[in-house]
Amino acid sequence: MQSLSDNDLVLLYQQTHNNELVGELFRRYTRFVFLVCMRYLREEESAKDATMQVFEDLFEKIKKHEIRHFKPWLHTVAKNHCLVLLRQEKKAPVWNEDLFHEFPDPVELPSNLHLTDEKEKNLTKLEDAILLLRKEQRTCIELFYLKKMCYQEVAAKTGYSDKQVKSYIQNGKRNLRMILEKNDN
Repeated sequence: MQSLSDNDLVLLYQQTHNNELVGELFRRYTRFVFLVCMRYLREEESAKDATMQVFEDLFEKIKKHEIRHFKPWLHTVAKNHCLVLLRQEKKAPVWNEDLFHEFPDPVELPSNLHLTDEKEKNLTKLEDAILLLRKEQRTCIELFYLKKMCYQEVAAKTGYSDKQVKSYIQNGKRNLRMILEKNDN
């Protein structure tokens, strides 16, 4: 099993439902998922619990999804899981409404969150699109909209000037809109 690629493990699991295959993915990516969870939850015990839940959920999620690149997909799954937890606890770095005015199909996430498949798809599309942005744009958009930092705080954290931060956010929003429109066609 160790000689198989991630994608081979996924495909084989989708065909056989052999739990040992997901176990191998768990062995390879436990630390990776834990670090993603730490980034969002910022509490070690919560991150450990979230890591375990992400991997428990993989048994069903892998069956349902077409996965081309496992590691980025797993990152998105872990991030979504953490955001759901944060929203349920009302600690969420909720997206600024202004961002959604730029897109045709905004996703409103209530505090008693039970995502419908459509809303989850839209949120996943948006998060996947963010991953396609240039690093500077992605960083500024995540800090500004997810972490609710102001321009000056983003500039202080990143070392970019206020003018650069504003430019990265504006260009990032424009690029997000183009990515999402392209993917909808």
